Amino acid sequence: MKQVIYTASPESEEIHVWQLSEQGDLTLLQTVNAPGQPQPLAINARQQVLYAGVKPEFRVAAWKIGPTGMLTWLDEAPLPGSATYISTDRDGDALYIGYYHDGFVSYGALDAQGRPSEPTQVISGLEGCHSANINIENNQLYVPALKQDRICVYPLRADKSLDEASVTQIDSAKGAGPRHMAFHPQGHFAYTINELDSTVMVIALHQDGDHVVQTLATQPEDFTGTPWAADIHLTPDGKFLYTCDRTSSLLTIFAVSATGDALTLVGYHPTETQPRGFTLDKTGKFLLATGQKSHHIAVYSIDKQSGKLTDLGRHPAGKGPMWAIAHTPE
Repeated sequence: MKQVIYTASPESEEIHVWQLSEQGDLTLLQTVNAPGQPQPLAINARQQVLYAGVKPEFRVAAWKIGPTGMLTWLDEAPLPGSATYISTDRDGDALYIGYYHDGFVSYGALDAQGRPSEPTQVISGLEGCHSANINIENNQLYVPALKQDRICVYPLRADKSLDEASVTQIDSAKGAGPRHMAFHPQGHFAYTINELDSTVMVIALHQDGDHVVQTLATQPEDFTGTPWAADIHLTPDGKFLYTCDRTSSLLTIFAVSATGDALTLVGYHPTETQPRGFTLDKTGKFLLATGQKSHHIAVYSIDKQSGKLTDLGRHPAGKGPMWAIAHTPE
């Protein structure tokens, strides 16, 4: 399987394109100068387009992904604020963006080529809106509001816009600060990393209401720093869940039950300094973590039986890399 990894380095205003071999070797294919500071990345797999939220001129930039994974400029669209998180629906028809500092989430349609448009729907009142996460069924958007300790759940209308009148919510513990999410492939459970107390929540997804069924610490018992959790990802087979914390610069490893309803701590693995973002490859063989303060990306192999990590290598990745995303180009 041919795979590429995209990383965003806002301090050097660059996007790096890496080729990932079947052995976990990482080779730089391309360095793209972004129109500003790129931060969140998202991929439209249907149209083979990469999106990046950029600042200080708030906009979403789009590049066409070629057969080798290399990028060519496609288009851009203005945004009403500074994008913190970008995602598409699973059909590649809509772009959803969370804005942490502005406290809102937006929806905008994508055309047949995947070109973005200026958002046509903006929902405010979401203090610390840190991500926008489409569920497996592609019919609901989960939007954590970190400063309000809640996750708002918006049903999608036929045009993929958000049905604000039918919103429900999931409450976290007070002061937890829900941030990013991952969904079990069977679609019955979701997982949320809480930034402010470095915990992970297991959420049961039901038609009669979603609710938290488990909460676990992601830091060792002797951790004494200020929690500052950042990212969360699940292997494609749903067997292992990983989180990261920027204060400890640790990756935490959990085993996931067969149904997805429970996590068991496996252990911890040191990583790059201040790991703001990481990704898993499409086969579930490798984890790749960016160090916002080390200015490197590190590659780890994943043990298929235990989920434990083994260091494979690290590479310079511009200045302040903070986002990584894996893709299989067509």
